[in-house]
Amino acid sequence: MHNHSLTNDYIVRAGKRLLALEVLYREESWADVVRESQEIVELTLKGMLRACHMEVPRIHDVSSILLEHKKRIPEPARSSIDFLVKASRSLRRDRELAFYGSEDLTPSEFYTLQDADKAFEYARKTHQLVLDSLK
Repeated sequence: MHNHSLTNDYIVRAGKRLLALEVLYREESWADVVRESQEIVELTLKGMLRACHMEVPRIHDVSSILLEHKKRIPEPARSSIDFLVKASRSLRRDRELAFYGSEDLTPSEFYTLQDADKAFEYARKTHQLVLDSLK
């Protein structure tokens, strides 16, 4: 059984989060841009996996699944698989740190405009690639 409504919900909600990301960006909340970008990439990629009738793992970085099942990924996402893998892996590493920080790192002091720009681009491009691939 495949819940097509759930698949669509992932993609639509990721798109709405992109709109919220613009607010965080305007507010110069760089750590939050990084964290929310990770969630957008994760939700978008899991939506694509669902659309391709693949098992969606309960992990934050689905890059290994993308690589393992590359032939099942539709174009143009398949041609951009290296980008999608890089986005998923890169943002996964920052997921908790951007949100919680640590005793020796305060997220609002650590993350920069450059970090936010890169994360935002990962989120925006990943979402667009998946939209284009699922048309």
